[in-house]
Amino acid sequence: MLKKRFACLCSILLMGSICFGQQKGRHDFDPEAFQILQDFHHNKISNQQKGLTGMAECHFTVANCADPQDYALCEKLGLAVVVSQGPHLEGKDWIKMSDDEIDRYIKDLVKKGGNSRAIIGYHICDEPSSTAFPALAKAVAAVKKYAPGKFAFINLYPNYATLWTMDQVKSQLGTKTYTEYLEKFVNEVKPQVISYDNYMVQFSMDLVKTEQAVKYYTNLVEVRRIAVKYHLPFYNIVSSNQIRPHTTIPSPANLAFQAYTTLAAGARGVKWYTYHYGGYGYAPLDKNEDRTLTWRYLEEVNRQVSILGPILSKMTSTGVYFTSPPPDASLPVLPGGWAEKATSDAPLMVGEFRSADGTNYLMVVNLSLEKSARFDIQTKIPNEELSIVTVGEAAHPLERVSYKNGVWLTAGQGVLLKCGGKASEDLPEEKVKY
Repeated sequence: MLKKRFACLCSILLMGSICFGQQKGRHDFDPEAFQILQDFHHNKISNQQKGLTGMAECHFTVANCADPQDYALCEKLGLAVVVSQGPHLEGKDWIKMSDDEIDRYIKDLVKKGGNSRAIIGYHICDEPSSTAFPALAKAVAAVKKYAPGKFAFINLYPNYATLWTMDQVKSQLGTKTYTEYLEKFVNEVKPQVISYDNYMVQFSMDLVKTEQAVKYYTNLVEVRRIAVKYHLPFYNIVSSNQIRPHTTIPSPANLAFQAYTTLAAGARGVKWYTYHYGGYGYAPLDKNEDRTLTWRYLEEVNRQVSILGPILSKMTSTGVYFTSPPPDASLPVLPGGWAEKATSDAPLMVGEFRSADGTNYLMVVNLSLEKSARFDIQTKIPNEELSIVTVGEAAHPLERVSYKNGVWLTAGQGVLLKCGGKASEDLPEEKVKY
């Protein structure tokens, strides 16, 4: 009985550590931890006990709280906090501030946040123009000065924001290209994380409108490229509501698609816009703050992500590839660094990873939002022994893959494969657990 109690206590402490994403201590932001976050707009939930408990049960790891009295509840629930105070400042607001005003604002923000063990960072700005980067650099430096170990959160525009023109008023990015926007952000602001939002899955009517759908893929791949270049983690903000009255609504397929493509690209976090109603239809919480069917869909997707995210965050993302033809000619196609070929009647995305001990892993994602699909995959080792990292109720058993019947994925779903490093022996038709 004593052993059982001790094991239970260890499990609780471990889960608390995982929830906070603090492998280096709960007070600090860990860039290597995987986070599941809501958007960083103001926490409009009136019933905090009900709302934050629901977030924890929906497998979020980070909450956004504006009021200090929420922090104790977040600590109890194992939710980390990014401190936010209103009204949120926009890029143009930061531009108008003097150096002393920026310093005082951050100092006051840190002071108001207090010393809660749940706090890992502070919200600074959403979707700034590059013209605000010099001022935001001073804000980030002030966070590092007054709250060392925390991170300053700035979320960037997507790649479909308007570019530089002779009339700066009409330019959202303030640069001639999106790549220039990302490069300037990293080099001028010196951020701890690259974060951006992209809602083209819904705007494309579940990928039906290819011109819009392409912008989702190209944005993800380009942000990943810059993040890898500068050795920074990145977060992808995607939609968990009906982003506009004329667009498609959240579904198990498009929620899974957004999560699994984010994982396959090697992101360190996925953020859902928006968790509470806030005027958006089909959100996880309705206007009465009751859980909707979307909440149930999101709970399951987040549950899977909460298993795979921490596993992948300990690895190095070594490449992202698509089956031919890719969604856009600019995107990389197989063969990759380890995966040679993948065959399916649906388009696939393949993310390659390598663990600290040199083991190769592959994340394969069904890019169809219309149908389930069977796939086969070949690696550098012919007939390599592969295992599925399961996301079921069991404690992460591995299942050896038999290709007699292939591997099936539902619409938008992904699967993580561990590469055995040797050719497979003949396997029975059914998968064998070991």
